Amino acid sequence: MSSEERSAWVMVVVATAVYAIYVAVVLSQASGAPLTTVDYVPTMLWAIGGSILASIVLTILWSFFTPRDTGKKDTRDREIGRYGEYTGRWVLIAGAAGALILAMIRADYFWIANILYLGFVLSAILGSIVKIVAYRRGMPTW
Repeated sequence: MSSEERSAWVMVVVATAVYAIYVAVVLSQASGAPLTTVDYVPTMLWAIGGSILASIVLTILWSFFTPRDTGKKDTRDREIGRYGEYTGRWVLIAGAAGALILAMIRADYFWIANILYLGFVLSAILGSIVKIVAYRRGMPTW
């Protein structure tokens, strides 16, 4: 397994787990009240920072224990990385468009921030899954 594939696995696991924790914390803070009354900003900042830190630490630890291909990228790795990033970018654009629409209809900041955060998370997850599938089954030929 190349270091790029390991990073994709770490990203899928960390992004999914941290977002699930974020949603659980926000829902528990609401406890029946409208979600727009929840002080979501500190929780979201901790989730974003924790996700970045966890991804870095787990990637370093995984590379430390399996150092064979650490830091080596070939043409296939670059193509798969680009393919995953381009695919995930569409979800990010959809999240940004959703946030723009919410801003235009003067939705609460809670919904705008959360749709942007969801777009980032889904972009990371989708991009990483596409990379993993490309590593396991090869690049699509169209």
